[in-house]
Amino acid sequence: MSTSVRLSFSALFTALLFAVHAPAQAQAGDATSADPAKAAQLEAVTVTGSRIPRATVEGPSPVTVIDAGDIDAGGYRSVFDVLTAVTQNTGTVQGEDFGSTFTPAANVINLRGLGPNHTLVLVNGRRVADYPVAYNGSVSAVDLANIPSVMIERVEILSGSASAIYGSDAIAGVVNIVLKKKQQGIDLSLKVGGTQQGGGANQRVQISGGGTRGDLSAVFGVELTNREPIRWGDRRLTNSYSRYAPDDLPGALFALRNPATGDYYELPGSGCAGIGHLMNGSLRAYENPRYDGSYCSSDGYYNNRTIQTAKKLATGYASVQYALNDSTELFGDFMFGFSDVENNVRNTTWSAPAGAFWNEATSRLENWSRVLTPEEMGGRNGNNSTYLQRSTNLTFGINGTLGDAGWRYELAANRSDYVSDQGRVRLLAGITDFFLGPRTGSHDYQGSTFAAYNADPARLITPLTTDEFRRLSASSTSRNKAWTEDLSFSFNGDLLELPAGPLGIAGVVETGRQGFRNTPDSRINNGVYWNTSAATLEHGSRNRYAAGFELNAPILSTLTATGAARYDRFSYDGKQIGKSTYNAGLEFRPHETLLLRATRGTSFRAPDMNYLFAQSTLGYFPGVTDYYQCRLQNQPYNSCDVSYNMNFASSGNTGLKPERGNSLSYGFVWSPVADFDLQADYYRIRISDGVTNLDEDQILRTEADCRLGRTPSGTPIDVNSTLCRDAFARVVRTSATAPVNPNTVTNILVNPVNAATERTSGIDISANYRFALDGIGKFQARAAFTRVLEHVYQQFPGDPVRDYLNDLSSQSDWRKKVNASLSWQLGAWSARLDGTRYGEISDNAYVGLRRSYTVYNGSVGYEIGSNSDLLVSVNNLRNSLPVDKSAGWPYYSIGWYDVYGRQWWVQYNYRFGGGRG
Repeated sequence: MSTSVRLSFSALFTALLFAVHAPAQAQAGDATSADPAKAAQLEAVTVTGSRIPRATVEGPSPVTVIDAGDIDAGGYRSVFDVLTAVTQNTGTVQGEDFGSTFTPAANVINLRGLGPNHTLVLVNGRRVADYPVAYNGSVSAVDLANIPSVMIERVEILSGSASAIYGSDAIAGVVNIVLKKKQQGIDLSLKVGGTQQGGGANQRVQISGGGTRGDLSAVFGVELTNREPIRWGDRRLTNSYSRYAPDDLPGALFALRNPATGDYYELPGSGCAGIGHLMNGSLRAYENPRYDGSYCSSDGYYNNRTIQTAKKLATGYASVQYALNDSTELFGDFMFGFSDVENNVRNTTWSAPAGAFWNEATSRLENWSRVLTPEEMGGRNGNNSTYLQRSTNLTFGINGTLGDAGWRYELAANRSDYVSDQGRVRLLAGITDFFLGPRTGSHDYQGSTFAAYNADPARLITPLTTDEFRRLSASSTSRNKAWTEDLSFSFNGDLLELPAGPLGIAGVVETGRQGFRNTPDSRINNGVYWNTSAATLEHGSRNRYAAGFELNAPILSTLTATGAARYDRFSYDGKQIGKSTYNAGLEFRPHETLLLRATRGTSFRAPDMNYLFAQSTLGYFPGVTDYYQCRLQNQPYNSCDVSYNMNFASSGNTGLKPERGNSLSYGFVWSPVADFDLQADYYRIRISDGVTNLDEDQILRTEADCRLGRTPSGTPIDVNSTLCRDAFARVVRTSATAPVNPNTVTNILVNPVNAATERTSGIDISANYRFALDGIGKFQARAAFTRVLEHVYQQFPGDPVRDYLNDLSSQSDWRKKVNASLSWQLGAWSARLDGTRYGEISDNAYVGLRRSYTVYNGSVGYEIGSNSDLLVSVNNLRNSLPVDKSAGWPYYSIGWYDVYGRQWWVQYNYRFGGGRG
């Protein structure tokens, strides 16, 4: 019999992971079966998505619950890691492991692929400050990196509209991170790890404790983490620019060009051979077949850049409760996070002013460009960007019960701050004189005037000493701060007794204020740095007022209705915007083992602070790819070498309206026995009046499509559409017949507007099964599966509809995502296997689909007596890498996957003052 059960379970797990494609996080149904009799024995708890405590775990909306034990046992590094694995997180994000991005020191999530600003992130049910730098340069999002995982009790994920309960931002869903309130004794955890292929060595120390004395109880926890970076050069897949594409050429490190023709002039002396010791001895001459001549570069052009940031992190949390009497309690929570992050995602580069100058020494028009090498900058960390960050969250309040009816109330005030000091190495204003000498005047060339210098070309290929680099550069630091503060009063209780049970009600009144302030380095406007545009102080704040209520009405013993309504009002800059939202749900139990459920709700998102208050700013985007010129030269996007700094002009718009959303979900929970449950739900979310402010990369992709009348995959584009007219207006270029730099982008205009419509739908399925075999152990299997059925976007009315799911040039979602786990325990031993399967996505060339990709994690634990245990975990057990050679380096889809390879950890836990609770 045991063999039969083992075989059937193996077949079930394989089918769930590979056929059904389902990932496993603990669902709300894990806690109990759908049996009403059993559910009724539970203590009433408050679950995300409702302020009314209830005795049943399932509700009208599906809620995924991740227990604290799933983080370490599943091989996840942090709460961010485990959230990215949930199947509802179907969209890509740009974060610390993405590469060149606006927010490389922040970790955000993207539920339903609608963007991180459409998911509301709470800690203990309360808002926290946004990351102070706008994600993707435009939108606000919460950084998950500074939350101490040692103090997490559980994470609850509600996917779908919830503004009627929580207000702004809850369009795609709500993530509520619930921290511990009770603990006895002190726990110590030590963890060390690394990667098989090099880089990424890390260590972690966690201490937590708590206790009760009389009417006072408290918990605390501190977590310290150190992690080394992983660089492109640490991975064989990415440490060569041309390994899998011999015809691909790295960008120039040393180049002397004719700006009128693009050809390369001969370098002086022995040319590249004389500096071949640079780039770890890999520097040599390259010839681009489209141009005459050669330049100096290395096949390891990107090897010094980081795939994963270096990080030092200290986080902590403390919570205190004091009982004034049997019905009243005072409480206070404090959370802090300090992080020191370093990355390297761009080269320190100098080029001749305006892209061309007249060289009197050679009597010709020239363009010089130099990328500084690690040897010149004093090592691999010589031009690292730094992010020194501090976050704090402080809450005080009082709660209790009123009268004999047992009405509960809470009055709470909280303040959350996030400060990020961001440092970047910049060349100083004297760098041009260092290379070219002083300007000697002007020179007319074919009707255009260029600066004139008497420059010795030998200076171009003379390496800088480390002292020269330090004298010619400095770290530029900006201070960025975001904050939010709220005062709220909430209550809940039974309003009256209905024939089928009590009518539950909850209410909330809130007032709050949020703001941000981004202060650039004052030396930028004082002309200290080379090639910098004017930088402006950006700041803004707004007030928020809200009131709402919620009802839970048992209509019949088998039918319950829920409803909520809320009104939010924001005031800022002499303006006011308000929005009402509602939510309605039904729960029907035709049988004690089956729950049918459905919800319908509206939601909204107040305009992002950056969209509202960004000043009229001039700047430049460094190293941007010119997709139009790439297409003209038949170069694939991922290996195109037509990239340069592009100027931009942007400003905020305080006249923006809130984004509007509505969602629908319906499904069932079936639990025929206490140890098995199956859940399936359909969802649909629609956003109207979406705020549109495309980043420069998307603008240039759209402009290239419109100029050529087709996407890279061949889809026709209407060049007269509103979308194309907008793209043409945003991108300013030189004439195609200009004598120097024809078709070059001179400015990109960006500004936010309410215009976009977005719609997505899909299904979520999850299953949980627990059983025991005599002499073999206890088992638990979990599986979940998300299938995105539709995701479309329209920028302006009348524009073509972009299909983010099926159009290869626009795809931004995994069609399917699966996560499954199998855990086992026998005596002191335990083990767990996790698998996450990512569905097909567009390849790097945007002409085909990349096949599905699966990653397995595993762990084995052993209890050493009653006070300690040991856990060994391995991520990416197969050491697999998501290779994609369709469009050149880096040979994988950087926005979707990582190339860390196999990682391992050893963790030792010890409990002081007694055995396990």
